[in-house]
Amino acid sequence: MANKLKSEIKIAVTVDENNVPEAINWTAKDGGVVNEPSKAVMLSVWDHKAQESLRIDLWTKDMPVDEMKVFYHQTLVSMAKTFQRATNDEKMSATMLDFCDYFAEKLEIVKK
Repeated sequence: MANKLKSEIKIAVTVDENNVPEAINWTAKDGGVVNEPSKAVMLSVWDHKAQESLRIDLWTKDMPVDEMKVFYHQTLVSMAKTFQRATNDEKMSATMLDFCDYFAEKLEIVKK
């Protein structure tokens, strides 16, 4: 039997007395990332037994709203592209990307 390799991604969250995130740092040594700061993280995990996704959405109290809007837009674009790769559903992924364009336009985060 071949040896199985394991890879770890670690997310460390420092919270204040009210459990509000003050700092988020992440490490993915296989990717060359060690204790890098971040102002927000979204993590989704599929629970195949319950047939539902489980999520953790965190952001620091100093995350600017304008950056949060860009973060959401980029996350939506990434999800649309991942959906296309995972399902090969060109039509729906194109529809999702159209919504991303609309989202960016309405939030006025469109890059000219």
